[in-house]
Amino acid sequence: MGKLTIRPLFDAPTSTFTYLLYLETGQALLIDSVKEQFERDLKLVSELGLSLKYLIETHVHADHITGAGLLSEKTGAKIVYGAKSGVQSADLLINDGESIDLEGTSIIGLSTPGHTAGCTSWLIEGQVFTGDSLMIRGCGRTDFQQGSSEVLYQSVHQQLFSLSDQTRIYPGHNYQGHPWSTVGEEKMYNPRLGGQKSLEEFKRIMDNLKLAPPQRLAQSVPANLKCGKD
Repeated sequence: MGKLTIRPLFDAPTSTFTYLLYLETGQALLIDSVKEQFERDLKLVSELGLSLKYLIETHVHADHITGAGLLSEKTGAKIVYGAKSGVQSADLLINDGESIDLEGTSIIGLSTPGHTAGCTSWLIEGQVFTGDSLMIRGCGRTDFQQGSSEVLYQSVHQQLFSLSDQTRIYPGHNYQGHPWSTVGEEKMYNPRLGGQKSLEEFKRIMDNLKLAPPQRLAQSVPANLKCGKD
């Protein structure tokens, strides 16, 4: 098992983080790609001499279309979703606690629904890629795509806050310029879920967000259910 490198990439229009992870051997995976950044990501993989094995998604996104379909066609990498995502066209559907392997490095799927019914966080060697389930000093909304404040609260506390305090959190989005946090930080400082907030307090916060729908909701969800393929 070689050294794992994490390369964060950013899509500014949607504030989306994509993560390229690779080993010294050149085996690689990409988490939460963005279709408009397909050329950028493919070029970087080629420049670094990497072999892309997996295209992993944390959930069915509502604000952008995944680049997984295009990247899979170009590289042969397998598209991976959580089993409850509803994405039947994925190559691998991972249940809670199941893992896939990157040359001896385990990528463990943690079911963390609540933002959507099929959200999955991915635990890799002391890092967890949480998508929109838990963000830095925040979390994903719970008012569409089978979202539930109660379910998200339980997911975060049982699956994510139970990890070591030193576990690094890499979120699906960030709007304040923070690239990562830790479980310990979020347990203490997250204004929605940390500081021993009760479920009722969390539900009250989420019920009062009153957010407008994502601009690309109608296009993104159907496209992402087909892995971004036309």
